[in-house]
Amino acid sequence: MSDIAKQNLILVGNGMAGMRTIEELLKLEPEKYNITVFGDEPYGNYNRIMLSPVLANEKTLEEVMLNDDNWYQENNIRFEKGKRVTDIDRVAKKVIAEDGTELSYDKLLIATGSTSFMLPLPGADKEGVIGFRDVKDVDAMVDAALNYKKAVVIGGGLLGLEAANGLMKQGMDVTVVHIGDSLMDRQLDKDAATMLKTSLEEKGMKFLMSHASEEILGDGRVTGLRFSDGSEVDADLLVMAVGIKPNFELAKSTGLHCERGIVVSDTMQTFDPNIYAIGECVQHRGQVYGLVAPLFEQAKVAANHLAELGYGRYEGTVTSTMLKVTGISLFSAGDFIGDDDTEELLFRDVASGTYKKLILRDNIIIGACLYGDTMDGTWYFQMMKDGTNISDFRDSILFGQAHLGDAGHGDETRVAAMADNAEICGCNGVCKSEIVNAITEKKLFTLDDVRAHTKASASCGSCTGLVESLLAHTLGGDYSQAPSKKSLCGCTELTHEEVRAGIREMHLKDHEDVRKTLNWKTEDGCAVCRQATNYYLLCENPEYNDPESRFINERAHGNIQKDGTYSVVPRMFGGMCTPKDLHAIADVAEKFKVPEMKVTGGQRIDMFGIKKEDLPLVWKDLSEAGFVSGHAYGKAMRTCKTCVGDSWCRMGTQDSTGLGVKLEELTWGSWMPHKYKLAVSGCPRNCAEATIKDFGVVCVDSGYEIHVGGNGGIKVRVTDFLIKLDTEEEVLEYCAAFSQYYREDAHYLERTAPWIERVGLDKIKAAVLDDEANRKELYERFIISQKPAQIDPWKKHADGVDENQFKSIKITAA
Repeated sequence: MSDIAKQNLILVGNGMAGMRTIEELLKLEPEKYNITVFGDEPYGNYNRIMLSPVLANEKTLEEVMLNDDNWYQENNIRFEKGKRVTDIDRVAKKVIAEDGTELSYDKLLIATGSTSFMLPLPGADKEGVIGFRDVKDVDAMVDAALNYKKAVVIGGGLLGLEAANGLMKQGMDVTVVHIGDSLMDRQLDKDAATMLKTSLEEKGMKFLMSHASEEILGDGRVTGLRFSDGSEVDADLLVMAVGIKPNFELAKSTGLHCERGIVVSDTMQTFDPNIYAIGECVQHRGQVYGLVAPLFEQAKVAANHLAELGYGRYEGTVTSTMLKVTGISLFSAGDFIGDDDTEELLFRDVASGTYKKLILRDNIIIGACLYGDTMDGTWYFQMMKDGTNISDFRDSILFGQAHLGDAGHGDETRVAAMADNAEICGCNGVCKSEIVNAITEKKLFTLDDVRAHTKASASCGSCTGLVESLLAHTLGGDYSQAPSKKSLCGCTELTHEEVRAGIREMHLKDHEDVRKTLNWKTEDGCAVCRQATNYYLLCENPEYNDPESRFINERAHGNIQKDGTYSVVPRMFGGMCTPKDLHAIADVAEKFKVPEMKVTGGQRIDMFGIKKEDLPLVWKDLSEAGFVSGHAYGKAMRTCKTCVGDSWCRMGTQDSTGLGVKLEELTWGSWMPHKYKLAVSGCPRNCAEATIKDFGVVCVDSGYEIHVGGNGGIKVRVTDFLIKLDTEEEVLEYCAAFSQYYREDAHYLERTAPWIERVGLDKIKAAVLDDEANRKELYERFIISQKPAQIDPWKKHADGVDENQFKSIKITAA
């Protein structure tokens, strides 16, 4: 695109939110605009949340710089640094700077951020009275520390404590003045605040709590601070850190609608469609935000619309706060105080410096406050957002994820004490030092950034809490980050739910439709998203078929082994067989010289060592004998394990084998998010192990108990009881409805056990038990989806072999 065709985009404000928008825009449409950036300060874009380590001599300005002068040049951006914009002419569509510079725009982005709130005290204009917001303030504090000794910080919040800590590191005697009776009252309850105050006092910080400032003393320069009770404290330097206020005076002066900030829509547009606004200066749905995570979410949406893609929406952010104050880890989210209608779970160990409090309403977390040990903060926050009912594990929830087996993911080892070579991400083999180095050297400060550069947390996601805690620990200071949503893969920023919704609502038909319409970053996708979207497309259209986007085991209907051969498992419904069936399997084994056979735990026969080129012929013979694929290798319904029930067993209460056959006939051939197993036990002795299956039936004298969400394997999870039913017909209906709800709601490669832990059993009961009409609809959708699924691909081989299907199979694809 030539410069003549380009539009002019001007950014007013060179801070983190505005520049993140430019970075996102360059990823989407790098040639769409001639970009100009105006910044008040004589620097490039720096990480403002890292000013505290700069004050404490732990970082230099160069180390916290995000975009230096060279970056603007390399990206062909005109950078007007040290120039404050004083006027916007919306009619002529131009901006005017303080030095007279005038530039025209087609699109304007306002990101003027916020300013320090300065108390209107008598004497506030004296020398030595400053805020704590930018590099200039840091320089003033460092200079003061060289010549003076006594510092007073007004404000016992996060910013004030970080300023006080930095001044102590500079050698000053520091007193923190706070009008309230507990520190950080927006982030901590009184107990946690008391522990924090005690710890900081042990480090030498002094406090004057419940003190209302009245007058700043001194002639030309501050000498002290007088309080409303008449008492005074000496001060050579006074730092006001009582909060920030949105900086929207420029926007207001030009006629844009402002209330608490510049009012913007879900597309980050102001009331002037040519002007966007973002960051701490804006008001969205009545809210203003000061944390990094919401501002970066806004940046993605603003960039999406500046690129004229048009589908991004910002709907607000539920925030948590994970931070470090002078080396002490803190976490809070939601309502961590509670009321008469809530319950409180509390763990407190003063000696170890650990405090955990969860506020519950009807066994759902509505707030959390953690001090010292914050490793499980992101997990609590996710459950709070999802509305997870914790009834089943409330007795151990304060001990963290690591105590729940498959119910949760985590690690008892605390990230701050981990060795540098400790493995954080087992899926991708990423250790602690790799992540720390990437954060510091590449200036990363979001979970998505770490995923993109290191792959940590990019696969199964079980290490997400560790990575986020490592981010907070490494960045320190007043770093605050709400847990990022987990995108489907690196090819898209959309979650599993958003991709499924896009396919459903936009009636997308194939992979190309998905990648084009939903703005995939890569042209062909990757193995992760191709397989996941293939499954989601199949769920919406049972006739859809793209075997090339499935695992090789699913495409070949054989399980690839370590020597490159395959094992083949024909289906034996409910484990039942006849002499004729056994003869047919034996004939195939002899004909193709199968070196080894085994009866599986799923009551079938597995034939090992079959060559790839023999697979079509093996299945031809098995098909002629009446066998269909056992899907022992697929993300699909695998088996229905049964015991003999009342047909033969003196303990049996019902015909468990017959019911198992009916269930398998109902569900076989079903593509699922992951492997899916059923079982029917003829009595409560449970010989078929129904209570560790995805869907299990335990027969009793009076009917059938239905159990869901079980899992064997390394970490056993016992099923949740769903309902007691009277008839086999009801069992079949509820099985189909539950299976279909799992198919439509779970993420691809998510077993029923973690799915139920994620969404909560109450949600599943509401869909399958409480809403009869919905259950009937789920049942009907399952039956419809089974019609094409249960046409076995190997039946066609009875009259001939389609060997072409195998010519494209690559063993390495496994």
